[in-house]
Amino acid sequence: MTQRKTIEGRAALIVIDIQASTFIDMSSDRAIANMPGYRDRMLAARALVDAAHATSVPVIFIQEIHRADGIDFGRELDGDEDVHCLDNDPRTEIAFDEMGYQPGDYIVPKRRYSAFFGTDLEILLRGLKVETLLLCGGLTDVCVHYTFVDGHQWDYHCRVAEDCVGGSSVEAHEASLRAMEYLQTGAVQLRDTLIAAMRATSGA
Repeated sequence: MTQRKTIEGRAALIVIDIQASTFIDMSSDRAIANMPGYRDRMLAARALVDAAHATSVPVIFIQEIHRADGIDFGRELDGDEDVHCLDNDPRTEIAFDEMGYQPGDYIVPKRRYSAFFGTDLEILLRGLKVETLLLCGGLTDVCVHYTFVDGHQWDYHCRVAEDCVGGSSVEAHEASLRAMEYLQTGAVQLRDTLIAAMRATSGA
């Protein structure tokens, strides 16, 4: 087995679906279930964003967004999820303040779970000459997992900050982390390890 570095080549930080609803909607009955501590895990991702800015690692915010008439949900409402992330709802906005968004960061909207499916993410990553994806956000078992798998199949080195992602349940979160680690040994890392790797590769 080849021993890989935490960051191979150039990295990009992929911030998946950390949107305003996480910090606006405090109800227990949500359109999408969240594991306990979910909000705090999303807030913890801010340190990754700040470190990426400080080390010139590109930051790409992924935004799930659906048309208000629901025409593009497809099969997404056939399971446990209710209507969510409509384009006329302020809760769908990126959590700009909480995540420390800066001019020069990228936003990639998506209609499906994977950030690669039907978006220009692959074109953007190729243009940036990225080889390693650093993933944070939610849900661990849905959008993070499917983005990881597609990144893996596009031959990117994928790393996920286990303390900066949250699932629909603790069980689903942990199972998805195990599945990602199965695909790439060393994929699951702590936030501080990824921050240290960003600093090391930048010389900061």
